[in-house]
Amino acid sequence: MTTQEAQARPSSVREATGQVPGARADLKLEAIVIPVADVDRSKEFYAGLDWRLDADFGFDNGFRVVQFTPPGSPASVQFGTNVTGAVPGSAQGMYLVVSDIESARDQIAGRSIAISEVFHPGTPGAQFQPDGSSARLPGPADEGASYGSFATFEDPDGNTWLLQEVTTRLPGRIDSAATTYASVSDLMQALIRAASAHGEHEKRTGEYDEQWPAWYAAYLVAEQSGGDLPR
Repeated sequence: MTTQEAQARPSSVREATGQVPGARADLKLEAIVIPVADVDRSKEFYAGLDWRLDADFGFDNGFRVVQFTPPGSPASVQFGTNVTGAVPGSAQGMYLVVSDIESARDQIAGRSIAISEVFHPGTPGAQFQPDGSSARLPGPADEGASYGSFATFEDPDGNTWLLQEVTTRLPGRIDSAATTYASVSDLMQALIRAASAHGEHEKRTGEYDEQWPAWYAAYLVAEQSGGDLPR
C-alpha cells in the first residue's frame, strides 16, 4: 500500500461505515437469551405480561426463536428451541428498572401473575435471596431511596425477574447531554417528583418562582445524570 493509499483509506472507511477510525464502537445490549422448557408456554406467559411480541421464527432444522420486549425497554428477551444449552430456569435476578415500584408491582399482579410484595434489602444482596427470606424487609426503602426498593416474580420455568425502583441515577450512569424518558409514565413520574421538590424550593424562598420552567428542566436533567439536584 502506498503512502497516498494509506492516507486515503480512513476517509473511505468513514464513508463506508459512518464511523471515525479508532473511535470507540457503540456496543448496544439489545437482547438476552433465557432458557425455557416449553416455548409455547413461555410465549403465553410473556404475552400475558403485555410485553411486545417482536418475532416468532421457526425453521426446518428445529431452530425456533421468540423475542419479547418489555414496555419502555431498549432491550429484549429471546427464547426458543436450539437457542441455548443452559438449564431452563437458570436465568436469575434479571433487572427490570421502574420509576414507581408500587404501580409496576400492582400492574403485574393485576395480570394474575404471582409477584412478591415490595421490599427493601435488610442486608446487602438480599434482593437475590428467595421470596420469604428474613433478609428482605417489607415495604419500600426508607425515604424512597433510589435503587433500594424491589419486587420479584418468576416465569413458568423459574427464571427470576427483579423489579428495581430507580428515580435518581448515580453519577456517570447517564449521558447528561442526552436526557430521555422511555415512556409517558416515566416522564410523568419524573415531573411529579420535580413538582414536589419545587414546592419545597418555593417554601424555602417564600416566593413564587417565575423561572420554574428552568428549575424543572435543571431538576430533570440532574436527576437522570446523577448531578446535584437544584434546591
